Amino acid sequence: MKKMICAILMSTILFACTNQSAQKEKIENDNVKFYGNVWEVAINEGRINILDTAYASDVVLHTVPEIKGKDSAKAYYANYVTGFSNRQFIVKEMFAKGDKLVKYWEFKGTHSGPFFGIPATGKTIDVIGCTIATIVNGKITEEQDFFDNYEFLKQIGIIK
Repeated sequence: MKKMICAILMSTILFACTNQSAQKEKIENDNVKFYGNVWEVAINEGRINILDTAYASDVVLHTVPEIKGKDSAKAYYANYVTGFSNRQFIVKEMFAKGDKLVKYWEFKGTHSGPFFGIPATGKTIDVIGCTIATIVNGKITEEQDFFDNYEFLKQIGIIK
């Protein structure tokens, strides 16, 4: 009888652990799919309004200066849509662990409109970078981009 109770208890524990692991993996996979779609729609399609539902209201973008709040974050990324034509935002690799997500990307385009107050130069750009994001309950709560700003500004023609 003790062996049977121990076997049932062990089976229950193993099932619970497996179930939690599967649940965590599903959330991570869902976050990758969600995040990839957000940037496909926002940048490649230019439909920046997707950020109204993708961002948490108190989202933080770790940039200089730091950007706080959904409306400010949306305005930040709108500069890329209005500043560049022929935009291609290519996700090269993306993976998640828990509520964190890492995206390795490439951004290409032609600087054909105002970009953070910089008038159009007509120059083409091609930069690579990486983003670390936090996604909680299906909302982006935090992002930090890493890319070579010097190279980016050189390609636009702002610096030599």
